[in-house]
Parts: sequence; C-alpha cells; structure tokens
Amino acid sequence: MANSTTPFAPFEWMIAWRYLRARRAEGGVSVMTWISLIGITLAVFALIATLAVRSGFRAEFVDTILGANAHVTVYNLGETTATGQLDSTIPDYTEMTQRLTRVPDVIRAAPLVRGQVMANMRQANAGVEVFGIELADLKGLPRIADPTTSLGDIDNFDQGIAIGSGVARELGATVGDKIKLISPNGVKTAFGTSPRVNAYEVVYVFSAGRYDIDRTRVYLPLAEAQSFFNREGVATEIEVMVKNPEQVDQMVQALQQAAGDRAQTWTWRDASGGFLRALEVEDNVMFIILSILVLIAAMNIVSGLIMLVKNKGRDIGILRTIGLSEGSVLRVFFICGAFTGLIGTAMGVILGCLFAIYIDPIFSFVNVVMGGGVWDPSIRGIYALPAQLNLSDVLKAVGLSLGLSFIVTIFPARRAARMNPVEALRYE
Repeated sequence: MANSTTPFAPFEWMIAWRYLRARRAEGGVSVMTWISLIGITLAVFALIATLAVRSGFRAEFVDTILGANAHVTVYNLGETTATGQLDSTIPDYTEMTQRLTRVPDVIRAAPLVRGQVMANMRQANAGVEVFGIELADLKGLPRIADPTTSLGDIDNFDQGIAIGSGVARELGATVGDKIKLISPNGVKTAFGTSPRVNAYEVVYVFSAGRYDIDRTRVYLPLAEAQSFFNREGVATEIEVMVKNPEQVDQMVQALQQAAGDRAQTWTWRDASGGFLRALEVEDNVMFIILSILVLIAAMNIVSGLIMLVKNKGRDIGILRTIGLSEGSVLRVFFICGAFTGLIGTAMGVILGCLFAIYIDPIFSFVNVVMGGGVWDPSIRGIYALPAQLNLSDVLKAVGLSLGLSFIVTIFPARRAARMNPVEALRYE
C-alpha cells in the first residue's frame, strides 16, 4: 500500500479534514487553527491594503503633477544686458515652440510668462503665482480644464482670470467677482518703479487636486501677462507635454537640441524626483515590515501543527502500522497547515480588495468617528486618501502568504512523518 499510494490521495485529504475539524476534547486543535486562520487573514489584509494605498498615493501624486504642470520646462540660460542685468527671457519663443513641437512624441509646447504677485479682494490678500498662457494651451492641461471639478466657463478665459480653488477660498472670491493683482515691479516712472495694480474678473475657478497648486496658482491670458510683467514680445519659459511622461528622461537630449544651445531643460522628475525616491524607499521598508507580519502569522500554523502532531501521536503510529508511508503522513499534516494558510490568504485578499474598493466611505466613517481633521491636505498635498488596486500587488501578497505558509508547514509535517510508530504506541 505504501508503494502504490498516489500523492495527495483522497484518503489523505479525508484524514487531514478530520484533524482540522476535530474538537480539542478529541485531540484536535480547532482553537489554534482559528487563531492561525485569523492571523493569516489580517496579515494579508494589511499587506494588500498598504500596497493599494501606496500605489494609489503615488498614482494620484504623479497624476496631479502631470495633469497641471509641464512634463518638461525649457528655460533660457540668459544673457547679460548693457545695463548689467541678466535677461533670461525667450524672445524667439514662437520659433522655439515650433521646433519643440516637431520633436517626436511631443504632444504640445506652449510659451509661458510667469511671475509672483499679491492677489487682493476687499480685505483679503494672498500670494499667488501667475501663469500667462494661451487659451488653447490652458485647455490642454487635464487637471485644470476638467469641467467636473471647476466653476465657470473656460472659454471666457480671454476676458478675465482663472484662479485655483484655494486662492478663491482665501480671497472669498467666486466666478463674476473682480480681484486685484499687485506687482512690485510695475510701471517705470521718472521717480522710479511704482507697483502695478490691475483688476481682473474671475471667469474660471479650477481644482487641480493638489493643495499647493490650488492655493497659489492663477492663469492670465498670455498677452495680458506680458503687459502686466513688462514682458512684451517675450516669454519666460516654454512648457512641453510629451506622450509618455514616465519615459521623459529619454527625450531630454532631443528637446535640448531643438531648443538651442542657450536653453536648459527641467523635467517633472527633476522637480519631484526626491519625493518619488522617498516614496520608493518607504514602499520597500513597508513591504519588508508587512512580510515579517505575514511570517509571524504563518508561524502560528507551526505551533498548531506541532500541537496536532503531539495529540495525534497514537493515530500516527496506527496509520504507519497499517501501511501508510512517511510521505502519506507528511502530506496529511502538510494539507492541514497549507489549508489553513490557503483559506486565510483567500479571506485576507477579499478583505483587502474590499478595503481598496470602498476606501472613500471607510475613510469618511473614520473621519466622523475621530471628529474630523484626520486628513490635512495642506500637509499631505492631496485632498483624500487614495487607493489603487493592482493585480501585481495582489499576486505579490498571495505569493508571499502562500509561500511562507507552505514552507513553515513542511517542518512539523516532516516531524510527524518521521515519528517511530513503536515509540508512538509504546504507552498506549
């Protein structure tokens, strides 16, 4: 019988199942099995939930960067003028924009005029950064031109000013109100430079999904911005949008050649690379910590199996006596441990996926229970806790949990298989 038994025969599954459901009074360890099951479930749930939040946070962070900012910004290194001042403007911005547009995989190139000013409405003031841009180019920014998160009509942009939702909140302004922009570098007179103060009607209020962008950014028509900042006929930079932002580093050389010798490029990775690298380090550390948590949960299976082997010593002796091979006994106890790991992993996957899918109502509930203020967008940059469920993350968690469960199960199962039947039955 020992030689003709096929691996994982039906009777092996039957014996394992009887051991798993046996009560403690019958020599089983049902309580320990439940503890192991719950431990594996919670560990896998925590791993999938953490991986989902990590993926969602990175995706949301990158999306808000790419949806409201240039993928590549082209500057001019600048030249010293006759008065000794450094002029870094781009006088031939039209020609440079056309050259950049012709670079393969470039979606759009747009000239900009940027400057920092004070925005005022009645008694409220806010420091803002002005972006002078053409209407067609403004519509090419997905996070800015999104009608579901904005107020007003973006087509009226040439008739006024577009402001971020945070700026609108600080000033108490909405569509139809007029706000003042105050620039210290304004009108040049015989007595020096006096501040320039212009009033503009708010025609569009956008929400880019990033607190720092919504709180500081406003858009003016390019021609108006050139006049306001004394930049007539020039641009301060050119923003470039590419087809595949994740591969932007491979396009830098081509963009640099198209822009010219005096130009300098600055990609979105250059601007946010430090934060993304910090996220990657944090991801690796969190995965290691949660993997240890899964290992600790899997070790409960070992404890349960050791107790089961001890309680079932007489049964093992009888099974070996009637002809069961060491391999059959090993497989019986391996099934006991592996089944616990399998069910625990499946339950953890279900809980983790449900958490990622329903994170918004879960987070809202936690926020209410904690009295509000759990998530501060001014600190974290984005407005809500994101989660993105990726198949690779789920498979990674499943592979880790099942792998550890199966590996740790082998050792007590081998101990059971190598038990001497004579010693097991001596005191029976």
